[in-house]
Amino acid sequence: MIRKLQPSDIEQTMQIWLAGNLEAHHFVSKEYWITNYESVKEQLLQADVYVYAQGQEIQGFVGMSQTYLAGIFVLKTCRSKGIGRKLIQFIKQNYPTFSLHVFQKNKRAVDFYLREGLQIVTHGVDKDTKEADYLMKWV
Repeated sequence: MIRKLQPSDIEQTMQIWLAGNLEAHHFVSKEYWITNYESVKEQLLQADVYVYAQGQEIQGFVGMSQTYLAGIFVLKTCRSKGIGRKLIQFIKQNYPTFSLHVFQKNKRAVDFYLREGLQIVTHGVDKDTKEADYLMKWV
């Protein structure tokens, strides 16, 4: 079931965020993610975050800041079960247009977004990590 993030969900959600970033972005230093942990935690509480939960277990989440998709994260043991697809479909139904940035080296995420109908708009470089990225849009 997809529902709004509750304050009591934040620790589970942040653990999924950290583990997902460390795994998917091995090309970015581990310290970068650890250093940004508290800042992201504060941002999640201010953004529109939706979790996919089974009972008390959060298996994935998506965060939106206005029309910017800040990320989709799925618990490693729950990947390839359609949770990411359900989350992106939920966003498509509720946000007629949105954009996101994704690292070019994160091929799995790039392929997922392309499969879901997003388009690459521009190539760029992330200012914090200096890694090449794409700006993608759903229109």
